[in-house]
Amino acid sequence: MGIKVLVAEDEIKISSLMESFLRSEGYEVETAADGATALQLFARNKPDIVILDWMLPLMNGLDLCRKLRELGAPGIIMVTAKSEETDKIVGLEMGADDYLTKPFSLRELSARIRSLLRRMNRNEHDEQTGVIRRGDLTINENSMQVFKGTQELHLTPTEFKLLHLLASKPGRVYSRMQLLQHAFEEEFVVDERTVDSHISKLRKKIESDNRPSDYIQTVYGFGYRFGAEHEN
Repeated sequence: MGIKVLVAEDEIKISSLMESFLRSEGYEVETAADGATALQLFARNKPDIVILDWMLPLMNGLDLCRKLRELGAPGIIMVTAKSEETDKIVGLEMGADDYLTKPFSLRELSARIRSLLRRMNRNEHDEQTGVIRRGDLTINENSMQVFKGTQELHLTPTEFKLLHLLASKPGRVYSRMQLLQHAFEEEFVVDERTVDSHISKLRKKIESDNRPSDYIQTVYGFGYRFGAEHEN
């Protein structure tokens, strides 16, 4: 079986172009013209990649993206005419792995799919071994150890949880509330700025030569992400 792609796009011309091109690239492709149909097709066929338009009838792309993540969608690329940075961040916060702004070339779409598949394969390997390697950082989930090169870094349990979550999905934006819920779990923490304090301490431990860390990047007004340029 090949890689299965679901295209959720209500503009028939664009949908047909993507379907024809992706089939020529060797993918198995299904299409849906509305969010409800896309959700049904995903539940039935479990595609590897969903290409998802923001503005869909019956269920908009953001709501569909969130539901697909709840159902365990492996890879989601959001496609939209919205080009503002805040729109992109909202899409990523809802669970999209990547974002394409219309108009885009089919070659760029193909490149984004290949890049996402590589990331998915690496993440699957990381989950199997419990070890994540990003740049010169090695993060071992099983032993809760972090190494920078050969030097072990001594992180608190909260710092480890934050680093592990961010590094597991390079480029994905996490809001402060999402990070709070992950790092503190059942603890009652109200102030989202608590995350800023822990991130600041974490950065000091993983950065080099007293320069600002480019591992954990601030997305102003939203939260944080791990730099996608550090994917191995």
